[in-house]
Amino acid sequence: MNALEAQLSYAFGETIPAPGTVHDIVPGLRWARMPLPFALDHVNLWLLQDAVDQSGTMRAGWSLIDTGAGTDATRAAWDQLVAGGLDEQPLVRVIATHCHPDHVGLSGWLCERFDAPFWTTTGEFGFMRMMAAALPGVDGPSAIPHFERHGLRDAAMLDQMRSRRNYYPSLVPAVPPAYTRLQDGQNVTIGGQLWRVITGFGHSPEHASLYCAELNILVSGDMVLPRISTNVSVFAVEPDGNPLQLYLDSLGKFADLPDDVLVLPSHGKPFRGLHTRIRQLREHHVARLAEVHDACAVPRSAADIVPIMFRRPLDAHQLSFALGEALAHLHLLWYDGRLARVTDSEGLLLFTQK
Repeated sequence: MNALEAQLSYAFGETIPAPGTVHDIVPGLRWARMPLPFALDHVNLWLLQDAVDQSGTMRAGWSLIDTGAGTDATRAAWDQLVAGGLDEQPLVRVIATHCHPDHVGLSGWLCERFDAPFWTTTGEFGFMRMMAAALPGVDGPSAIPHFERHGLRDAAMLDQMRSRRNYYPSLVPAVPPAYTRLQDGQNVTIGGQLWRVITGFGHSPEHASLYCAELNILVSGDMVLPRISTNVSVFAVEPDGNPLQLYLDSLGKFADLPDDVLVLPSHGKPFRGLHTRIRQLREHHVARLAEVHDACAVPRSAADIVPIMFRRPLDAHQLSFALGEALAHLHLLWYDGRLARVTDSEGLLLFTQK
């Protein structure tokens, strides 16, 4: 455990549920953990005992928050979970915190399997539909000119990225055809308790966290993670975005929650110390922004900034996020007026101190 983690309190110590099993958080709320085919090798899912009105009939079962990616390994873990972790009850609602593949990859499969409605925000539903259809602007090839404009010149790496046309559809093979909208400040009744929706921005279009005051529990999704910082990237579809500012502003929406709230994150272990962790995240980004600003004493592209922020070898998947995150830091400094952005004779975008 590093020094920052030592400032947090892990509610269940080193306990983590194996794929296909559950761990009880409190009565009626269970933790499942599904494998991922990335360096970040897992995602947490949350099951809440519930009953929902379906066509005038109350149907008892479980409301699920997030689904795991659409892989054979995750489907197998779900088969095991259904056989032994749900008390022979169905899913009666599938809720998505946001549109990334590890959170919605099996949303269509599970909603169809259990005849369960799908709940998420409009921003997330619209974006997952766009990416599942690989529409121009959000497909793999659309990222190539964006990355080239920001200094990526490695031909082999660009070819790998170009080949990722079907990356999102491969992990999200089916999207529910309809949804129920979640909105900021809305109170959703799950299992007889009210859960307040807290939307956040910067990591995804309209991320939904859920807070229950009665249980003093926050399902934070990817907005607040205990061990790693949430990826915040500028993507080709919004090339002049300022997502880091949006993310930092969104962290302020958790200010009224108790410090001893039990945080259920999408990655890592449940913990207490929400405001300590938010302070750590803010300090992390302040330090990265200072580092990036100093580096721009001479003109730099986003690709020049990547090895300054990420001092390890990166594959194509990791590099796409690293370059997007480097650009997010450059853009915040640019919008704040601390950096200027210029285009050189080859069309490369460079940032330099004013």
